[in-house]
Amino acid sequence: MLEFIPDVQRLTNIFAQATAPTFFLGAVAGFVSLMSSRLAAITARMQKLNGIKDDDERRLKLKRDIVRLRRRARLLNGGIASSLVAGICATGLLVILFASEFFGLRYAYGAGFLFACATFALGVGLVRFFQETRMGLSEADEYE
Repeated sequence: MLEFIPDVQRLTNIFAQATAPTFFLGAVAGFVSLMSSRLAAITARMQKLNGIKDDDERRLKLKRDIVRLRRRARLLNGGIASSLVAGICATGLLVILFASEFFGLRYAYGAGFLFACATFALGVGLVRFFQETRMGLSEADEYE
């Protein structure tokens, strides 16, 4: 029969098992925050460039950089989405670990799969972030 009220030992096991996925989830949150701030800066730059009037011949050439900025924004958007999938998987992993330990189940079904999915999704986010940083700064970023 399942015990619905865990003792101190089982609670200790629950929190010990939750430590790694919790740190993983914190890292994902920090990473998403970093990419979101970069995306906001890119969006602001694109808005500024789109505000250049067609009769401003001195600054009109800066608008050519919008294509590169859009590509960077798409890469960051993909990285954020992928990292959020990793966060959702890590949260699901926490739920499975808590439920299996709380209800005294011997196996946490799907935990390994969720961890693999979370790690893969975060890896995709890191690759997208790497691609975006490679595009990084341009000469056009130095001008207003």
